[in-house]
Amino acid sequence: MKKNIGKLLSLVLTISILLAVVFYNNNKEAIIIKDEKQTTKSTEISNDIAFYDVKEQYTPHLGKSFAGFKEALGFKESQNNYFRVNKFGYLGKYQFGKSTLKLIGIYDSNMFLKTPELQEKAFIANAQRNKWVLRRDIKRFVGKKINGVEITESGILAAAHLAGPGSVKKYLRSYGKNGFSDAFGTSVRYYMKKFSGYDTSSIKPLKKVKVKHSRA
Repeated sequence: MKKNIGKLLSLVLTISILLAVVFYNNNKEAIIIKDEKQTTKSTEISNDIAFYDVKEQYTPHLGKSFAGFKEALGFKESQNNYFRVNKFGYLGKYQFGKSTLKLIGIYDSNMFLKTPELQEKAFIANAQRNKWVLRRDIKRFVGKKINGVEITESGILAAAHLAGPGSVKKYLRSYGKNGFSDAFGTSVRYYMKKFSGYDTSSIKPLKKVKVKHSRA
């Protein structure tokens, strides 16, 4: 009887060892992924996390560059949609009005809407014109605070894109007493703050600037 019990215990022990080996082999792919914030044990999701880390590492960050300024402003205006027309008739990625386009030599609004390259040229041309109109105000007010917002050149140019350079002049020279808001309630002060501190030094102030473009 004792011999049978011994054999039974030996068999149970052998089976337990085999099950432990199988369990270990099935789980040996588990890894520990560590970063500064958390430690995560993962099997199937480990590849997804690794891919996410690589994507973050190599995604370009435009920061406060001029390209970053353009993309941030375009996103605010239209979510960077070149083909958007809002209910007030403003066009494209940067939501240009037809009267502003005429000032920089663009008269065919349909072609403008269909041509992303032309929209990018128009944005730069308009910024150059606005910078010339506001050149004295840029020198006078950059670095000062108005209504709790530090004035920067990029903030001024963004506000001029929103409201026109004339409205920005009035705002600055009245130290914020003469404000402006567009049809959606967006104010000069809001744009001054949201788009402050970008590098817009590459924009040259030009009194007369026309966009050159070829017709298809």
